[in-house]
Amino acid sequence: MLLKQKKWLLSMASFFVFCLTSFPITVFAAGEAPAVDTGDTTWLLISTAIVMFMFMPGLALFYGGLVTHRNIVSTIMYSFSSFVVVTIVWVLWGYSFAFGSGVGGIFGGFDYLGFNQVGQDAKEGLTIPHLIFAIYQGMFASITVAIISGGVVERIRFSVWIFFSALWVTVVYAPMAYWTWGGGWLSKLGGLDFAGGTVVHILSGVSALTAALIVGRRRAYREQAPPPHNLVFFLIGGMCLWFGWFGFNGGSALASGGLASLAFATTQVAAAAGGVIWLVMEWALRKKPTLVGAVSGGIAGLVAITPAAGYVSIMSSMIIGGVASVICYWALNVLKVKLKYDDSLDVFGLHGIGGAWGAVATGIFASKDVNPAGANGLLHGNPMQVVTQTIDVIVAVLLAVIGTFIILKAISLFTSLRVTEEEEWTGLDTSIHGENAYNTSEASSAISPPVLGSIRKQT
Repeated sequence: MLLKQKKWLLSMASFFVFCLTSFPITVFAAGEAPAVDTGDTTWLLISTAIVMFMFMPGLALFYGGLVTHRNIVSTIMYSFSSFVVVTIVWVLWGYSFAFGSGVGGIFGGFDYLGFNQVGQDAKEGLTIPHLIFAIYQGMFASITVAIISGGVVERIRFSVWIFFSALWVTVVYAPMAYWTWGGGWLSKLGGLDFAGGTVVHILSGVSALTAALIVGRRRAYREQAPPPHNLVFFLIGGMCLWFGWFGFNGGSALASGGLASLAFATTQVAAAAGGVIWLVMEWALRKKPTLVGAVSGGIAGLVAITPAAGYVSIMSSMIIGGVASVICYWALNVLKVKLKYDDSLDVFGLHGIGGAWGAVATGIFASKDVNPAGANGLLHGNPMQVVTQTIDVIVAVLLAVIGTFIILKAISLFTSLRVTEEEEWTGLDTSIHGENAYNTSEASSAISPPVLGSIRKQT
């Protein structure tokens, strides 16, 4: 019996040695970076491309369909110019300021200027190449700036917008990204922002409102903005945004797998809840459910779930999206009317208000049961998480207001912020860009002097 046991042990040992020598086993020494995982890398490559599609053509068509036919080209140009300008800034210094090794938890530093040391090896703590992480984060920076344009379309000078884009991503976005995601002081407080509730949506929404107040109202603006010129473009753009949000939130897991799946699912459910609630409210209060309202409700839900996507359950995401729809509906239809500000495309009402609610809601509904790497919120025994999230919101609001104000006032020392009266009445497509979105006799003709004079008298 003892001999048989020895033979059995010897056989098992031989089999174990065979397995060890026949199959590769990766062993990491202490402090050694993990190898690049091709599955995770593939997901981030796809997510990066999806986020680009989200705002070119997504946001461009979404915004372009809402403006008058004389300003669709100029509106699209704001988004496109943000994309190319911010990308260059991001490579040269923006990424380093946002994700460098850091100086006192306040400033990212100069480690990665010109993408120095940003290569194909895995980024520390991740299984994806440092390079795709940097480019992915650059897409976030680009779309955040592009979102702001919705507050000042049809009147801000294109040259001013170019300078604003470069300065804003440097002075406002990069610091907030570092504080929240790059290891800065807000992250050390324990704030949760999975994909950009504060960094993207509050910053862009509040900055858009600040810019709109500084630049001033459109001359044609009264109590209500002119009606959208092309709801089909608006719908296509809105659904591109919805599609892109899967890369925006799902990609923020920075790996394929369970967490990305959770973010994917909560994104869909919150958006659907927002769309349903907005339709119900509009139908009940105005007796006419509209396409603009339905899509706006979906966007409200998407904005609100962004900071919470990887931290809350599916049912919690439904509540977050539904409540966001109610709050944003109030912001667009009550608050804006009372305060009479001209945020052209309701950036503040959707992104600013929706982002603030989403950030606070993360502190209410977050659960370590769905993401052990996160934190518990109010409903799971940790009321202080709401306090931390509120601090994040306040910091984002203050940074957006102060940063945007300083940038625009500095630019105004050298040039006018807005186009001339004649350029505005004619439309920026022809007066600034020399192009028409629709080459028809009606669209390509400028307002005649008698008509222009009559409009001026009315105003």
